[in-house]
Amino acid sequence: MVFRLQQGSVRGGCVPVLAVVSGLLALSAVPAVAVPAVPPPVRPEDQPGDHLTVVVQHAGPERDGAHELFCHPAAGSHPDAAQACRTLDERTRWGRDLFAPVAPGTTCTMLYGGPATAHVTGTWAGRSVDATYDRSNGCEIGRWDRMVPLLPELGPAGSPVT
Repeated sequence: MVFRLQQGSVRGGCVPVLAVVSGLLALSAVPAVAVPAVPPPVRPEDQPGDHLTVVVQHAGPERDGAHELFCHPAAGSHPDAAQACRTLDERTRWGRDLFAPVAPGTTCTMLYGGPATAHVTGTWAGRSVDATYDRSNGCEIGRWDRMVPLLPELGPAGSPVT
């Protein structure tokens, strides 16, 4: 393929295709306007690390609700994020599930701790968490109490502790 120039500035009036293509490629390699790429803002839930969502029901108007907890560093809507993170850190043991349910067949006292329930989901120590809590017997009350202040502190029959 050959392009013809009007003025005949190239010997013989012809320009080899390779010369034209090379020139066009050189021009296309230079951006017209340099626009820096701006990444989208990082949402807290997209950050790596420990993140839990805690939903509490039937614990009383001041204790019911959903809270986000981020640790390392402590943040989120949890009412006592720093202490909740410290407590979870202190109780975390390698090879043990901090959020494990009461083992099947465990003998528990028949104490009723009230109607409060909690659901904890997210990631802790690199593991997925999906745990439910209630206060239906002595074992479940003890399990709940070990998670305070992640879960709200409750007294006998689920009454709020002041």
